[in-house]
Amino acid sequence: MRARYRDVDMDFTGRIVVVTGAGSGIGQATARLFSRLGAYVHGADVDRGSVEALVAELGEERAAAHELDVRDAAAVEAFAVDVFARGRGVDVLHNNAGIGHAGEIEHTTIEDWDRVIGVNLLGVAYGVQAFAPRMLEQGRPASIVNTASSLGLVAMGRMAPYCASKFGVVGLTEALHAELAPRGLHVCAVCPGIIDTPITRNAVLRGTPGERREGIAGFYGRYGASADQVAGAVVDAVRRNRVIAPVPRSQVSPAWWAKRMSHRTGQVIARHMPRVVLGRGAGT
Repeated sequence: MRARYRDVDMDFTGRIVVVTGAGSGIGQATARLFSRLGAYVHGADVDRGSVEALVAELGEERAAAHELDVRDAAAVEAFAVDVFARGRGVDVLHNNAGIGHAGEIEHTTIEDWDRVIGVNLLGVAYGVQAFAPRMLEQGRPASIVNTASSLGLVAMGRMAPYCASKFGVVGLTEALHAELAPRGLHVCAVCPGIIDTPITRNAVLRGTPGERREGIAGFYGRYGASADQVAGAVVDAVRRNRVIAPVPRSQVSPAWWAKRMSHRTGQVIARHMPRVVLGRGAGT
């Protein structure tokens, strides 16, 4: 029988957790929660100041700060070398760094595609490639959690690059879990729905979404779940060896199940969801 985490009430005392995009939002909340549960956290972010502030909050005896652009494969490899050189291995890797993007295809640029795929999909792939072989060599159970999205399960119009990146993360995760779970390495995609984090306010928005930035931010502020709720789902996914973790389930699962029952229904959702998020007149 393959190794796995069995105790759903386990704490993480003495375990090593790596979180990318740890300077804000979901990554920051995940790093805080794992630290509170006893883990030592390696927090990485492209914004060094934000992750250093997090480490100052958690305490240098409980966390370390790393500046990292996940689009740079060599930098991610060097990050893994640094973490493993400290001699305690890695029990949980949370590939979380991500960016937002929305806009009609005629307003989307090649640079948008490069940036979104580079951070959201290749950033995850580089993290897996750098850490997974080393985690397999440890001889103990471990987990990789990749931040996908509800839009990696159900598409939405005006978000083709973002959906492409997040569908890719879900597919990558499912393939890796099938390959690695028998060897003791659990892989999960956490799929957040509407979450109130800075990614919404900092996203590249073009065309109609760009004109409605304040309305979109307001919608996420009113109806979005908290980053803490996603962090809880990440911990739960590790404890229970989940492969796909939609969060909040009440928000994400109905559309996901409807699409799985009927691709035609999935197209209806994809076509009309912009009207919900962007406001009346934004649907196609």
